[in-house]
Amino acid sequence: MNPYYHRATYLTSAAEISQTPPDEGYEIAFAGRSNAGKSSAINTLCQQKALARTSKTPGRTRLLNFFELDDERRLVDLPGYGYAKVAVSVKNQWQKSLAQYMEKRQCLKGLILLMDCRHPMPDFDQQMLDWNVHNGFPTHILLTKSDKLKKGPAQNALFKMRREISEYGDTVSVQLFSSLKRQGIDEVHQVLDKWLELQKPSQ
Repeated sequence: MNPYYHRATYLTSAAEISQTPPDEGYEIAFAGRSNAGKSSAINTLCQQKALARTSKTPGRTRLLNFFELDDERRLVDLPGYGYAKVAVSVKNQWQKSLAQYMEKRQCLKGLILLMDCRHPMPDFDQQMLDWNVHNGFPTHILLTKSDKLKKGPAQNALFKMRREISEYGDTVSVQLFSSLKRQGIDEVHQVLDKWLELQKPSQ
């Protein structure tokens, strides 16, 4: 477990692209349906209990929330999609902000896409994956809540997802993840280290 991520602190929230921090350095975005366990995953990866706010009511993340790792590197919690019971006008605003961020953010280096391992790849997740690949960003899928399945079914879900994403080549990868059992943390950290260029150059 990399202690570097424990230094994460809340930086700011943005309702639209004009309110985001300067477009420089490195950013990794976290996306997923509102009930995929996105905030819990960020907290687990950063070894903090309340960095990203979690709620018993999915869909409370209505802003782009930025967490600073150092002067150059940030994690971004994107608005959840596909579940929240809110007005259509509010959902449209979320989608507009999300689209502008994904399409225009030059410092965005990759996307962590979270899916409940029991219900992977519904329409919204497929659209997000296709959209991200089209924009040229690498994507790492977390099949969350893997503790809800026994080992056999969990592995089957992983193998099935690997087959589904094989058409994307090396730009998309996938793993099992559980915030509750703290499983898969090191694997995610390795992906983040690479995208954030934290890995030491080989001698």
